[in-house]
Amino acid sequence: MIATNSRETVQSLYDAFSRGDVPAVLGNLDPEVEWIEAEGGPYPGTSRGPEAVLQNVFMKLGTEWDRFTVTPHQLVDDGETVVMLGEYSGTYKATGKSIRIPVAHAWTVRGGKITRFVQYTDTMLFQRALAHS
Repeated sequence: MIATNSRETVQSLYDAFSRGDVPAVLGNLDPEVEWIEAEGGPYPGTSRGPEAVLQNVFMKLGTEWDRFTVTPHQLVDDGETVVMLGEYSGTYKATGKSIRIPVAHAWTVRGGKITRFVQYTDTMLFQRALAHS
């Protein structure tokens, strides 16, 4: 699918992620993308550029979790900004604990590419999954 607006660009990214098509996900990112994961989450901080996002986020999700998924429930489009309201699920391999966590993502899209991503989620729920009892 060729994206023609910001909402379609973001939807195509979620579609690719659900298929496990990481090259397609990275292909939607601007070379200078700013990717911000919530402080207190499993991979906090800011990554710049697709390679940093791959190493700091996607590689860890792929190796540290079983069946990690992002389920978008709603996309709200305001031109260059798209907000996704949805849910994370999966099982953290090191503890065997599963999650179902509400999430919001704020995307900035310019020229058909993602230039900024900001994650909003309940990081305490992530920490419970990561903690060894």
